[in-house]
Amino acid sequence: MSLEYSPKNNPRVIVIQKLYGKYFNKDENLTFPKHRFKKFIKDVVNGTIERDEVIKVEIFNHLNLDLDLKKLDKIFQVIIKSAIFEFLYKPKTSSKIIINEYLKASNFFIEDGQTKYLNALLDKISKKIRRSNG
Repeated sequence: MSLEYSPKNNPRVIVIQKLYGKYFNKDENLTFPKHRFKKFIKDVVNGTIERDEVIKVEIFNHLNLDLDLKKLDKIFQVIIKSAIFEFLYKPKTSSKIIINEYLKASNFFIEDGQTKYLNALLDKISKKIRRSNG
């Protein structure tokens, strides 16, 4: 396994882990270990939590026919929410990069068959968000 694909080196793996811990264990204290992408990780984790309602509205507006967030696997919920945060608030990062990075990160959490579904959802919502906000 190359160093680049180590979960510890992938900032979005850390984002997913931190958000999962916070969303499903409210008492968890968020700490951010030393990492070369620490600022990015903190921005995405804190931003996703702070803008949870805005993100839920985006999901409802753009994906309500495709999925029911409450019925979705918890890890899926976290990945979709953090990706939406980036689509909305990280305009300098292309949708393609965001989607590819979350798909790479999702390999540590979900099965291959599910990543195709995740890819389709992220692709669909990125086009709707980026078109309506860009």
